[in-house]
Amino acid sequence: MTDTRQLRVAAIQQACSPDKNESLATSERLIRAAVADGAQLVVLQELHATLYFCQNEDTDTFNLAEPIPGPTSEHLAGLARELDVVLVGSIFERRMNGVYHNTAVVFERDGSLAGLYRKMHIPDDPGFYEKFYFTPGDAQFNDGHSGFTPIDTSVGKLGLLVCWDQWYPEAARLMALAGAELLIYPTAIGWDITDKADEQQRQLEAWVTVQRGHAVANNLPVIAPNRVGTEPHPEGIGDGIRFWGNSFICGPQGEFLARAGDAGESILHAVIDRDRSESIRRIWPYLRDRRIEAYGDILKRVRD
Repeated sequence: MTDTRQLRVAAIQQACSPDKNESLATSERLIRAAVADGAQLVVLQELHATLYFCQNEDTDTFNLAEPIPGPTSEHLAGLARELDVVLVGSIFERRMNGVYHNTAVVFERDGSLAGLYRKMHIPDDPGFYEKFYFTPGDAQFNDGHSGFTPIDTSVGKLGLLVCWDQWYPEAARLMALAGAELLIYPTAIGWDITDKADEQQRQLEAWVTVQRGHAVANNLPVIAPNRVGTEPHPEGIGDGIRFWGNSFICGPQGEFLARAGDAGESILHAVIDRDRSESIRRIWPYLRDRRIEAYGDILKRVRD
């Protein structure tokens, strides 16, 4: 008899190609392998169909964007339906002329679109010029619910966030308060190749630590798939980005359940006990003890 409270999840870490079809073929191969090993929920990394194009600003790059539904979303929906799996993918979304998003999509086991999340926090740093390409997600959708709302699926309520969102405890907390059972962070992050080794290590450990902190502070498992491989700058400026991999899955106390290395594709598998968050919250009741009447200033940009 299958224990329905035990959820088998998989996170996909892959290198990407300039050819969208080739990248999607890699994703499909790894998805099929994950499901063959029993995964009920498979999570792909951020912008897995293309190279990370935000290293420079080029208006021609908008030609990569697609509507939803569109070719990539239909391909992912077909895989979810064929393989009977809940699938989390990532799309450079063309919402309308001049409005583009970095969008995580969730497909149910029957291939239907369970929901989407449009990245809310958009960085603009050397090599990560995302504000040029992505409009932030809506603070509220047309039906009035928050942009930080979990997506309901047959495997639970998924708190979808994307990459730069992972540095913001507010985003994780709002997902938790709305009933998320998992926090999921599809990611594309890496090193400036010219950085010294000790600086690279500090950046990596900060990335891992902050997400484990969200797991601990909210008593929720975290799934964080990141891309891997070196991608040169499109204009030959500098050495490009070496994406550091290190995808991981951790439990609601921040404990590692699975972790990949910094080189090569990987399928991370873990079994998540869907009852464990509740049992931990009974003895570490952070949400009970929040002093919400004292937090009004969190809505200010600066307390000056």
